[in-house]
Amino acid sequence: MRAIVINEYMHPSKRTVTNDAPEPTLGKHDILVDVEAAALNFFDILQSLGKYQNQPPFPYVLGAELSGTVNPNSPIPKGCRFKPGDRVFGYAQGAFAERVACDHRTFHSVPEGMTFDQAAGLSITYPTSYTGIISRGETKSGEWVLVHAGAGGVGLSAVQIAKALGAKVIATAGSPAKLEICKKVGGADEALDYTKPGWQKEVLRITGGKGVDVIYDPVGLIKDSLKCIAWKGRAVVVGFAGGKIEQLPSNLILLKNISVVGVHWGAYIKNEPEHVPEVWKGLFELFESGKLIPAVYDPPYIGLDSVPGALVDLESRKTWGKAVVRVKETPQRAKL
Repeated sequence: MRAIVINEYMHPSKRTVTNDAPEPTLGKHDILVDVEAAALNFFDILQSLGKYQNQPPFPYVLGAELSGTVNPNSPIPKGCRFKPGDRVFGYAQGAFAERVACDHRTFHSVPEGMTFDQAAGLSITYPTSYTGIISRGETKSGEWVLVHAGAGGVGLSAVQIAKALGAKVIATAGSPAKLEICKKVGGADEALDYTKPGWQKEVLRITGGKGVDVIYDPVGLIKDSLKCIAWKGRAVVVGFAGGKIEQLPSNLILLKNISVVGVHWGAYIKNEPEHVPEVWKGLFELFESGKLIPAVYDPPYIGLDSVPGALVDLESRKTWGKAVVRVKETPQRAKL
């Protein structure tokens, strides 16, 4: 089996594909999935370097998000709703491989009409953004939402979900090309460069001096954004892609009567498992209605050999939306 096997820590740019990787070992609840497409995440880079909070013991296969089909010879555990040949997507360690063992309880059927590329990147960004925008941000139709890093995987999905709810969205990004992605792909009403001083004044101008009702921030820009948040606004802390954990002035939280909340999607399985199916139900309804179409970086990366370069592109912020590797496709087939 071909896979990117980790036996020692190093930068992903130095990784190569192993052609004789061992077949996956299946547990009690696992099905065997033939990987069609695998999505890229920044934590894949950290895991390759040995700097991630979840470091499997050596040897392990890199990658986590995937879509594919249930292998014809896969065992079908008791209670499993899938059968061989079914199109599925989900999260499982070892996505950068031809085959992977997947806990059927955490996997879903690929929605009708959705491609493997689109489904590969659904497991993390879309439920995170759905929970952040709807459950934690309590966004309502007609409200103004400010989404930072609006061209990134988490940010772009948040822009799309807020628009699907009927909200008005101001997205931020750091380059003209990504500002265009926020508007053309995500559907943002306005797009601002957050690297330029005074962007908060533009937010106030756009909102008629009121400010935004909801801030969705995966970067670490909550403190700066409090200058343009509305009375009783909600600031949602998603992450710190900028590298710095902020210290917030509590006097502004008090004076504007605002709330600052966090969203950690992975923690719901442990702390509030009943919330998980509710989120997926809401997402599937949006997918099936056509109001939400997963955004995939174009062009896709072809073959497992492209993974190291793809992760370098992700690290250097070259990509937008969700970058995906087509595992089954080869460079030769892609040219046909």
